[in-house]
Amino acid sequence: MAQVQEKTWFETHWGFAEGVAVAADWIRDLEASDSRIHKEKVIEKALVAANLGSAHAQCFLMNAYAAYNPFFTYNVKKVPETQGLTQQENPWTQFWGLLEGLRTRSITGHAARDRIQEISQRFDSSEWNGLARRVLIKDLRCGISEKTLNKILKNTQWEIPVFTCQLAKDSADHEHKMTGRARLEIKLDGVRVITVIQGRNVTMYSRNGKVFDNFGHLEDEIANILHKLRTRLSVSNNLATGSSIFGQGFVLDGEVVGRSFQELMRQAHRKSNVAATDSHYYIFDWLPLEDFKRGHWNAQQHKRLAGLESVREVLAEDSKLHILPGIEVDLDTAEGRDQTRRYAQDSVAGGYEGIMIKNLDAPYECKRSTFWMKWKPTITVDLNIVGFEEGTGRNQGRLGAIICEGVDNERNIRVNVGSGLSDSDRDQYWIHRDRILGRVVEVMADAVTQNQDGSYSLRFPRFVRFRGFEQGEKI
Repeated sequence: MAQVQEKTWFETHWGFAEGVAVAADWIRDLEASDSRIHKEKVIEKALVAANLGSAHAQCFLMNAYAAYNPFFTYNVKKVPETQGLTQQENPWTQFWGLLEGLRTRSITGHAARDRIQEISQRFDSSEWNGLARRVLIKDLRCGISEKTLNKILKNTQWEIPVFTCQLAKDSADHEHKMTGRARLEIKLDGVRVITVIQGRNVTMYSRNGKVFDNFGHLEDEIANILHKLRTRLSVSNNLATGSSIFGQGFVLDGEVVGRSFQELMRQAHRKSNVAATDSHYYIFDWLPLEDFKRGHWNAQQHKRLAGLESVREVLAEDSKLHILPGIEVDLDTAEGRDQTRRYAQDSVAGGYEGIMIKNLDAPYECKRSTFWMKWKPTITVDLNIVGFEEGTGRNQGRLGAIICEGVDNERNIRVNVGSGLSDSDRDQYWIHRDRILGRVVEVMADAVTQNQDGSYSLRFPRFVRFRGFEQGEKI
């Protein structure tokens, strides 16, 4: 009975016959060439074959969906390979039943390990190692991504859901949009974290849909107050019950902040010696999961904020969950514009990156738009060129980055500057690197940051120009 329950999602969507085999041949075909066009043709061939009823092609496309769907997480870190197994039954429907159990966390811990070990022995080694195992680790390792798949599979049952979130535009480029009622918030120096809640399952993702493994203490704290969260958010939206708005689940949008940005980035994806338990989660938005997948929720910003404000009072004083504070201003008035300037100045003086400016009447859109805008200062420093780094990929054989050092406000700065350089710059500066070694360059950055060893670097450094050259002088 439990096995039937595990298959529910896959059976509901596709319903499949037992005994499908040789689906890994499609992976081997994809691995045969690094050409993007070749890979697209393989996927197109699989789609045609699947529509004509090929079980092998359908099996491949279903596994691709299971591997690249960002909302499917299987919560396993190590998946064994097998050796020398042939003429096995290759029970794909039971494998998908296992995926469902792992996805819903009805199978966890040692039980999950044992089930994976048991079912691996029932597959040919070529099928297990070449496809099934890769689905479990969510990487088919054949040089494709969800974008490659969706270019061919768009508007089919195998189209991969896209994981996107609301993103901000630079206010400096859209000053004419700085009107109306707005919410001002500090711009935190942390990691954007999208938290997806489905049932009792809480999973934290990067803004690009990559699962964070190292914020379990925050996931546990959210799980402990799920009932209160659902109740407060549903009541704030004038719903008698949360069942309609939380049918699939819901999403919290926020920023995880640690002791420093550099330390947080080191810990976020670390596989061992993790020390991220001092991090805090600042929540600044939310929406139903169904609307997040759709990429749009019509609820206005001020209504969404009201929901979060209702949650603030249920958080314990020692909680590492926080509702990000902010103020409301009217940008159509001189007073509102003055408040915005002072708020921005105070935020930077307080050590923050800048501020966020959010349209209170706007919906949540999973794309970059002027509904949210960011304002942050930039700095420029003059540094000496002390070395060069060759590029990789398309920049191999030419300049990748200029290594710079210098002192600014009694801070010893060392940084690799690889942005702000044109292709021509990379060619010429690499050829003539001996002539420009020791020259002074102006570097623009978002902020000066401190490293663990006490030295300093720059956040998002960009090459601006050389200092000391006469106008029109050639290198």
